[in-house]
Amino acid sequence: MAQHKPAPAKSGLAASSPSSKTAGNAGKAPAPRNSAPLALTSAQTRFLRGQAHDLKAMLQVGGKGVTDAVAAEIGEALEHHELIKVKVAAEDRAARDAMIDELARRSGAALVQRIGHVAVFYRPSQDHRRIVLPRA
Repeated sequence: MAQHKPAPAKSGLAASSPSSKTAGNAGKAPAPRNSAPLALTSAQTRFLRGQAHDLKAMLQVGGKGVTDAVAAEIGEALEHHELIKVKVAAEDRAARDAMIDELARRSGAALVQRIGHVAVFYRPSQDHRRIVLPRA
């Protein structure tokens, strides 16, 4: 008797697999990624912009700027969702751009899109990848 394999997801979202966390790692936040931002091809960026279109801004950076708490929260949100929108409340464009660049650098994420005060970030999850990108 032949085994049936499930078809790949067409929406770009892979089936979630069971978490590979051990009892020792349960409840611990993922380590911060202070590396260079992730590089994406134009096809991958276009795909992610389409996936992010219906998302609501999940987090907001306020007047205090990019604090350690905000960076940690964005890292956790990226680990869980992989693709997030962040609203950056800064008065001038240069300050907004600086905050967005710092968020991408501190989280190790790729800046997918920036429109006005809203930025879209992508970083693949270490434990359970949900978004399958087009080939590079």
